[in-house]
Amino acid sequence: MKSERLNAYRIMWVLVFFDLPTETKKERKAAGDFRKKILADGFSMFQFSIYLRHCASMENATVHIKRVQKLLPETGHVGIMCITDKQFGMMKIFQGKKPTVAMNVPQQLEMF
Repeated sequence: MKSERLNAYRIMWVLVFFDLPTETKKERKAAGDFRKKILADGFSMFQFSIYLRHCASMENATVHIKRVQKLLPETGHVGIMCITDKQFGMMKIFQGKKPTVAMNVPQQLEMF
C-alpha cells in the first residue's frame, strides 16, 4: 500500500559526517572532490562537514550509502548514519538561542 511505503518510519535520511585533511594541495583537492561528488548524488549541506539526503526507503538509502563508500578519499574520517524520518523530525535545531524552522522534506513522486 502507498501509505505503508511512505510513512515516517520507512522514509530514511542518510547523514554523512566527515573530517578530511586539508593541509596540502592534494588533500584540499580530494576533500573538495568528495564534497562535490556527494552533492552531485543529491546530498545537501546540513553543517560544514555534515551532509544529508532524503531517501524514500532503506533500500534507496543503501544505494546512496554504497555510492558514498565508492567516493571515499584516501585519508580522513567519514561516518555514515541512517535515521528514520520520524527521528529526523524530532531533531531540535537552533541558531544561537533561537529555534530554527525545520527543513522542508522533498516531495516524493510515485510513478505507479
